[in-house]
Amino acid sequence: MSDFSERYSRQIMLPDFGEERQRRLCDASVLIVGAGGLGTAAATYITGAGVGHIGIADPDVVSLSNLQRQTLYSEKQIGRSKTECAHERLREMSSVSRFTLHPESVSEENARELVRGYDLVIDCTDNFPARYVIDDACAAEGTPWVHGAIGEYHGHVTVFNYRMQRRYVELYPDRDALCSLPRITGGVIGVVPGVVGVLQASEAIKILTGIGEPLEGRLLTIDLMTMNTTFVEY
Repeated sequence: MSDFSERYSRQIMLPDFGEERQRRLCDASVLIVGAGGLGTAAATYITGAGVGHIGIADPDVVSLSNLQRQTLYSEKQIGRSKTECAHERLREMSSVSRFTLHPESVSEENARELVRGYDLVIDCTDNFPARYVIDDACAAEGTPWVHGAIGEYHGHVTVFNYRMQRRYVELYPDRDALCSLPRITGGVIGVVPGVVGVLQASEAIKILTGIGEPLEGRLLTIDLMTMNTTFVEY
């Protein structure tokens, strides 16, 4: 058995998956914007799944308060760049994936350049301005993106700019009002970003391989206190 077949054997053996779809993942490129709780979970699983080129964009450093939910990092890495620390762990998981580090925030000035060259974007940011910037950049570049957001015990996931060409601004049309809100650090139980980030990785894999039904035009919400899930069509 080749290294390729052995590494991805549990995916290749799936009905309607096989080597063809696995090679699609290996040839694909994904940009993860935000290397916090969502981003570390999403990065872990798309790396394991075999995405060939992964970009990670985040300007922050690891802090003690991150460790409760940002599972790629350790106490020894406190004070160091998140992109560098994430890269260290991810390259240990997969020597066959290539990583590009972008230790910067997404902004109107750099968003299109960051997005350009990637097949898909996973939005793991925590603020409205960044999400609207990603929405604009992905629409301009023709790039699908997976959005996720969390708070306290709940989160949501959806897909934008894919086959239906739905936009974030359609779901949240009050751009000026939302972007003017003060940024407030809220609480979250550590498993919530893990669950939502894994769902984002799942949506990315579906889009890149052409399997399943991606969450375009549908917002999936989940409450981990009750385990209630709902779908909101938009």
